[in-house]
Amino acid sequence: MSLLDSIRKWKRRRVLASSAIPEPLWREALEMLSFVAIYTDAELARLRELSVMFLTEKSIVGGGNFEVTPVMRVAIAVQACVLILNLDPRYLDGWENVIVYADEFIADLEFEDDVGVVHRRKESLAGEAVLGGPVILSWPDVQASADWANAGMNLVIHEFAHKLDMRSGDANGCPPLPAEMPPRSWQKAMNAAFEHFRSRLEKGEETAIDPYAAESPAEFFAVLSEVFFADPTLLLHEYPKIYELFAWFYKQDPASRTELLLEE
Repeated sequence: MSLLDSIRKWKRRRVLASSAIPEPLWREALEMLSFVAIYTDAELARLRELSVMFLTEKSIVGGGNFEVTPVMRVAIAVQACVLILNLDPRYLDGWENVIVYADEFIADLEFEDDVGVVHRRKESLAGEAVLGGPVILSWPDVQASADWANAGMNLVIHEFAHKLDMRSGDANGCPPLPAEMPPRSWQKAMNAAFEHFRSRLEKGEETAIDPYAAESPAEFFAVLSEVFFADPTLLLHEYPKIYELFAWFYKQDPASRTELLLEE
């Protein structure tokens, strides 16, 4: 074990000993998030530790005088940490802040078109993950995400999936993969599914998966990550190869858990 790893483990033990999430607050946050019902007590305990570390290392603050309550902070942390439950927590390193607004916020966007002309515009957004910078969230959209059946989205998982994607630079739909996962296999499967999804929309098909997934490979990865955690049997049915890839990458198999819950 390297000196850096030893220091990291010492820091983790110290934080966990001094910064526990009170049990009533933890339970209140979990009750807001129905999709975590699939996890065992041991997994929830690990998720709780990850959430404590997340809240210690990240500042979750209100934008525009919005007051962020303790349960809001914990609910955001839990959803962010679900993605790294079985991954190296360092996937979320390299930035410090989560900013929460009372409503959608105005962002200054800049992009270059196909002929090299740079365009700038202002746009109202529900969420944004900034490369090397904060995650920005609209609280009403975070709240709406708790009801997947009606909202069909999970904003927190979406934006934090972008953060995983950005570990290797600009989001492109391919996060840093473990050594045993060939990047070409990932990219081939993801690109084929992305083009298939776009063709479905071009034909006018109504899809259970949010059409926003067709915006770019990065959005495809983020939207399908939402589905993987919040409605895993949908992803397994629609794109089984992508479900298999995600189960491999995230080291989780939520569809099998969901099916067992439905049988009970």
